[in-house]
Amino acid sequence: MKYFELVQITDYLKRFKTINDIYRVDDNIIKIVFDKEPIYFDLTKGNSKIYKREDFVKTKRYGAPFDIVLQKRFKKAKIIDINLLPNDKILRIKAQTSSSYKKDISFLQLEFTGRNTNAIILDEKGIVLEALRHIDISTSYREVKPGKKLLPLPPLKKIKKEGNKIEDIQKYLYEVYEKEKEAKLRSLKSVKIFSLNKQIKKLKEILCSLEKEDELLKKASQEELKANLILANIHKIKPYDKEVELKDFEGKSIKVELPLEAKSVSNMADIFFSKAKRFRQKAKNIHIERENLASKIKFLERMANRVEKAKNIEEIEILFPKKESFKAKRAKQQNFEKFVIDGFNVYVGKNEKGNEELLKRAKASDIWMHIKDTPSAHLIIQTNKQNIPSHVLNEAAKLCVDFSVDSSGDYLVDYTQRRNVKIKDRAFVNYVNYKTVKVRKV
Repeated sequence: MKYFELVQITDYLKRFKTINDIYRVDDNIIKIVFDKEPIYFDLTKGNSKIYKREDFVKTKRYGAPFDIVLQKRFKKAKIIDINLLPNDKILRIKAQTSSSYKKDISFLQLEFTGRNTNAIILDEKGIVLEALRHIDISTSYREVKPGKKLLPLPPLKKIKKEGNKIEDIQKYLYEVYEKEKEAKLRSLKSVKIFSLNKQIKKLKEILCSLEKEDELLKKASQEELKANLILANIHKIKPYDKEVELKDFEGKSIKVELPLEAKSVSNMADIFFSKAKRFRQKAKNIHIERENLASKIKFLERMANRVEKAKNIEEIEILFPKKESFKAKRAKQQNFEKFVIDGFNVYVGKNEKGNEELLKRAKASDIWMHIKDTPSAHLIIQTNKQNIPSHVLNEAAKLCVDFSVDSSGDYLVDYTQRRNVKIKDRAFVNYVNYKTVKVRKV
């Protein structure tokens, strides 16, 4: 970030009187609501920036010590001063919070300084209360840890103080975001769609490799024939024979390879009967496996379509929450998918079996969603007995639509607590006391 730009943005920020809200929206991005105006501070090393945006969807919730102190010291705080440290790209916000016990003065120091980029919370004496990035004394002369006095950074040797005047700060801040968003969005879409297409290709190969029912039934008949021929010629076969030539019931010669693991001649027949039974069972259930694979492919195709049409990075991040531990991943059900919206777990059924599983595992206070009067995926929002914010309900309703239908248009999505949903048969339900949200699919 250029120094002369930061100077002009600092002058713009001086107009604000309060910090209405403040929290992290990404690992390195802090959203500050000045009065009623949200501004984003990206403290990514080597690519720090300040911007504004209108398409924000809150997808993450942070509860680290830094986030707790940030809220405690600056939410609903009165701004005393905002200034830029002399000859450096360090923005300082001095604020005061009041309680029935005392008034706290705090500094939020936002450092846009290349490899030292950081967000540091200080008390009146310059003692570190918390920081976005802790820095150990073993790696730098300037220790950044709670309870330690913060030393100043060495002044920048080269700093360009002159530059173009920004005529419209608000327009400039929006343009910063748009330029960055387009590049990041294209890159992220490319990576995610490539990964999804790879999964789709693999599932399609498995689907194509599945044997046909008539082929499996033919194999079952062949194994049964071998078993019956062995029983009909049991006196001719020796336990140590590896192969025999027998006449079938129409007088044709058939060579039969005998199972080496058989303990007796009659056991050979049992082994062939067992194989025939397995082939018949597989033929009976192969359609279930085929339908299951087809539903997974359809689900991934719809996910790829949602990624392709995403308008911002957060919409994609909803679809790809942080990876679970190995044990959790192994235990994860495959008939529904888990997403995360602003800290709330959201589950979407991939098929009828997945819908049934969600209905069974959902708690009474969880939120259930379904497209009105249309076959659709069932969706569950895990509430943990908390109230669900409207933006979470809206995003969940979009997921319900995107993973249920392919046609664009307006859809009504009903939602209610799971306790109000009565199962009639499998995933067919009746429900009462519901509300409806409208979703437009493009």
